[in-house]
Amino acid sequence: MLEAPRIIQTIAQTAAVIPLKIPRAEMMKSFGPAAGELFAALKAQGIAPEGALFAHHLHMSSDMFDFELGVRVASPVVENGRVKPGELPAAKTAQAVYVGPYEGLPGAWSEFSQWIKANGHEPRDDLWEIYSTGPQSTSDPARWRTELVRPLRG
Repeated sequence: MLEAPRIIQTIAQTAAVIPLKIPRAEMMKSFGPAAGELFAALKAQGIAPEGALFAHHLHMSSDMFDFELGVRVASPVVENGRVKPGELPAAKTAQAVYVGPYEGLPGAWSEFSQWIKANGHEPRDDLWEIYSTGPQSTSDPARWRTELVRPLRG
């Protein structure tokens, strides 16, 4: 289920990120270990996450994901291994919330993209997902909530 989309101006948000460029087929194997690495690095630096885990997709193709796995933080992280300081950018965005299992995300993005176009907006190349409620919160995939964010041109 996709909740009603809306247009929102975001502000730049400081983040800790791990850049990843992986085949789409590797996503499920790579995501969990990278999240664990990210949270361990934050804990070692005494920095608390300020929100949910996100994936900021910079470039997408049919076979590769080029993205930053990250979490917002109140103060910049010190680079350590793959963990680097990052940022979710300030932008005029279209946003919607998808409720359901991750397998439904491609359909939700398709519906959301149609709404963006039908309402006269032109998306930028990047996008991000914020996993506000997921397996870390509930074992019921029907209750998972993923925020879909698409920066817009102009």
